[in-house]
Amino acid sequence: MKPFSLILCLGLSLSALAQGPQMSDLQKRVQEIMNMEHRSQASKDRDRNRNPVRALEFFRIREDMKVLEFMPGAGWYTEILGPLLNEKGELIVATNPNWIPKNLNELLKTENFSNVKVYDNGIGWDRENRCFDTSKMKLDVADLDMVLSIREYHGFSNEGAQVFNKQVFKALKPGGYYAIIDHTRRHMEAESGENGRRRDPVLIIKHLLDAGFEFVDYSDMFFRPDDELRYEVGRKTVTGNTDRFTFLFRKPEA
Repeated sequence: MKPFSLILCLGLSLSALAQGPQMSDLQKRVQEIMNMEHRSQASKDRDRNRNPVRALEFFRIREDMKVLEFMPGAGWYTEILGPLLNEKGELIVATNPNWIPKNLNELLKTENFSNVKVYDNGIGWDRENRCFDTSKMKLDVADLDMVLSIREYHGFSNEGAQVFNKQVFKALKPGGYYAIIDHTRRHMEAESGENGRRRDPVLIIKHLLDAGFEFVDYSDMFFRPDDELRYEVGRKTVTGNTDRFTFLFRKPEA
């Protein structure tokens, strides 16, 4: 090989390495949405930690899916999912309507969120036991392509999680996906005041297998080596940097 050709090949190789892995069409679209004007700077400041470009690709979401987001909180993921599914798909925000903040309610009235539906899932809060009250919870759908539970599973008691998982199973189409992200607890560690909003990943897998789901995959994208798994996730030394498990399950094909 001539010296010039060798230098050219090396230059192209180094350029490709510098650019990193090529983004899929989905990832490019998510990145585009992340830069839209409707997102506040506070939301954008969390992008690096929450990495939706990688997370949504891992969950195998498509723009033509019917997706249910369970308990959107302040709507950080809703800000991305709404525009992503607006043209070809549908987003159902399943929550207690009284818990939706005013700014999210206003956002859902805008053009990029015209295909978002707010669904009252009947859930409440059990103050005594500090967990979701699932006694009136319902998911009256049966044709979902995907359910997302992002940092909300820890709100269930073990019994409440069983109720929810059974309803998710019924709500999904055969082959539909169930995606879960939540804060990691040490395996088999007893619950305490410090780890109440963490969950044992092995126990979560058992919950889902018991409910009839197939385990599809896991990701270590939210592994955090400096989270000792000891402290409450809201502590200043931990918040925003918790270790989180990331699982994908599927309802078996008929």
